[in-house]
Amino acid sequence: MIEKSKTNKGGRPPKEVKRLRTLSVKCSFFEGKQIENRAKQVGLSVSEYLRELGLKGTVKARVKMLPREVLLLCGTLNHIAANLNQIAKKRNSFDELSVLERTKLNAQSTGLQELVKDLKSYLQ
Repeated sequence: MIEKSKTNKGGRPPKEVKRLRTLSVKCSFFEGKQIENRAKQVGLSVSEYLRELGLKGTVKARVKMLPREVLLLCGTLNHIAANLNQIAKKRNSFDELSVLERTKLNAQSTGLQELVKDLKSYLQ
């Protein structure tokens, strides 16, 4: 029997505990809005809020450590990194970049330079 090699196929790693069960809660429109607002105040989704409340009886507020701008910056950098990874993969397979791909690469490069300038000005 041939043994399959375990290679990392990428993507998000599987969660240890999968939450597959769904519970429905009936409430009025205003009760639903109150629940949504309270969940938002403590920084949780409605599902997380109700789960915590049901299991523990109390909900602790989640404090975000990073400012919104930094989170947006991280998202943009992840997007650029994914694009660069795709380009590197194509180049490593000896495929030539098309004119459109070169244009996109130059635009990404310019965007990255602007992002670095914005980051420097934000940190000063």
